[in-house]
Amino acid sequence: MSTIGPPELSIPRIRLNQGGEIPAIGLGVFKSEPGAVTRNAVHWALEAGYRHVDTAALYRNESDVGLALRESGLPRDELFVTTKLWHTEQGFEAAQRAAHASLERLGLDYVDLYLIHWPRADPPSLRLDSWKALEKLQREGLCRNIGVSNYARRHLEELLEHTSVVPAVDQVEFHPFVYDPDLLDFCREKGIRVEAWSPLTRSERLDHPEILRIARGHGRTPAQVLLRWGFQHGIVELPKSVHQERIRENARIFDFSLTDEEMHVLDGLRDGRRVGPDPREIP
Repeated sequence: MSTIGPPELSIPRIRLNQGGEIPAIGLGVFKSEPGAVTRNAVHWALEAGYRHVDTAALYRNESDVGLALRESGLPRDELFVTTKLWHTEQGFEAAQRAAHASLERLGLDYVDLYLIHWPRADPPSLRLDSWKALEKLQREGLCRNIGVSNYARRHLEELLEHTSVVPAVDQVEFHPFVYDPDLLDFCREKGIRVEAWSPLTRSERLDHPEILRIARGHGRTPAQVLLRWGFQHGIVELPKSVHQERIRENARIFDFSLTDEEMHVLDGLRDGRRVGPDPREIP
């Protein structure tokens, strides 16, 4: 029996090119401290209506995510769980071992989405071997969907030259300040869903005057404005928080809309200032 009551919010789901649907907002747990901090964050997110949690082997909190999901009592088919292959595990055999280890830590029979975390590989051809491993894991039913993270357009083009399985997702840093219409258009053309990590700029740019102005006009927070901007671009948003009220706040973006003029203003904030590494620099 579920320990989670009826969800406070209804979060829409978006169709993926490999089948199934992904919730439009997920809880990111990057740098969420392992243990009670991560478990509490997942519990609060599930209470609020989230059904999508995004973790990774690198984060060292997969076991806590899995425990929180089991403790919720929610049916597995209501949940969407993502984890990722770290670049030190690139290669056909290594990627399979890493995926099995992640499943063991999560305590799950399958994940809904498994991503190559970064295109870093030495030699670069190893990332193609990793993709072949992900295809095998998908055929075996261990990963419902497979995709990539931090792939620039040329990394995607390289991959598409060598596979008939189009990635379901490319998860990248995406917010108005690193708005990349070329990548977004390319992914739309190929049927790849863009996911945004650090959509709130790790709080570094929430005080921008234009964001504050738009937020005041809607009676919303700057964070809600940025997340709504991404949603209206068709992006799956992955805000990270370990604070209960902020977790709830981040999901309250489906009862208002930004105008075309406001979207244009936010698009125009692009200045290339990132909070993470630039994947275009990776060979």
